[in-house]
Amino acid sequence: MTTGVDGGPGREAGPLNHGIKERSNQDRARSLRARGLSISVVALVVLGTIVSIFAALGSEFNFIGWFCLALPLGMLALVYARRAEERVVDVDGPAADEKRSRQARRLAVTGITLASIYTFVLLVWSSWSGFVDVANTFFSWENISSSFPLVLEGFKLNIAVFIVAEFCVLIWALVIVVMRQLPGRAAAPLRWLAIIYVDVFRGLPAIVTIYLVVFGLPLTDLPIISDIENVNFVVWGIQIDQLFILGVIALTLVYGAYVAEVYRSGIESVHWSQSAAARGLGLSEGQTLRHVVMPQAVRRVIPPLMNDFIGLQKDTALLNVAGVLEGFNVARIYAGNNFNLSSVMGLGICFLVITIPMTRLTDYLVKRDQNRMQANS
Repeated sequence: MTTGVDGGPGREAGPLNHGIKERSNQDRARSLRARGLSISVVALVVLGTIVSIFAALGSEFNFIGWFCLALPLGMLALVYARRAEERVVDVDGPAADEKRSRQARRLAVTGITLASIYTFVLLVWSSWSGFVDVANTFFSWENISSSFPLVLEGFKLNIAVFIVAEFCVLIWALVIVVMRQLPGRAAAPLRWLAIIYVDVFRGLPAIVTIYLVVFGLPLTDLPIISDIENVNFVVWGIQIDQLFILGVIALTLVYGAYVAEVYRSGIESVHWSQSAAARGLGLSEGQTLRHVVMPQAVRRVIPPLMNDFIGLQKDTALLNVAGVLEGFNVARIYAGNNFNLSSVMGLGICFLVITIPMTRLTDYLVKRDQNRMQANS
């Protein structure tokens, strides 16, 4: 076998070495371009910072915003540098090319960080007067402190409606889901009614249901509505009247449909063998549902139930359409009289004080349920 000038087989070594050399040249050029692009990004950010400082000192520059393009350019440089580094590492290329590619990647990351900081500072600086107006409109301590006692008094009504409605929703949804689970032809009309109820009240917006119940039912001659027309008493500082009761009814109708579906998902998640074993022990259909299926189903759906109750607690503010002097209505009246929305922000803080702990509790319950299932498996 003859050997070529390169020392390899005469007809193979030349083209092979030529291809390797060409690949090495391409990788070297790519790493150089990546490093140059990354350096350009850093230089562009530094130049923009210098120009912005001169602008802050009184000079007029109308093109400062263009330096924010360093951020997308830095992302492009990072992608290009990573590709260049992968190409060199995959073929175990020269150490110099690999070093340049890594330098380019690090410079690109530095450029992205500096460009992000520069863009944020420039945004705050250019909009500073607007931020001051936002602070005065939404976070005026004077208005928050002066309106807070009134807002807190109205927010107590939100909490009262939430607690009563939550209790009613749990019972009403359980009734609906039991109706939907009834077996046999004789119970078919009840199953249809339960399905129609869930479809209708899940499809209607909550505010529409509240409006129809609060303003529509008093126009009817329903005995129950007539009986609560003159209800008016105070419990722990909360006024219980017809509006309060109708608001609770409306929220119960809305969230009863959602919670009924949550219950149903929990019931269907219980394996059929549980019911079969209970029936084999002589339990009736109702006893099986009560003593075997429902305890397991309710335990499994506690996290989604908590999510629904968080939504219920927030939707108590929708009762403002009925003229109920709950927290949002009180805050809105104060905001209209003082031309400032800080009172509404104060109400938002009140809601967050309630909803954030409930959210964290939901996360804890989900995590605990996952750990229990993993331990059982």
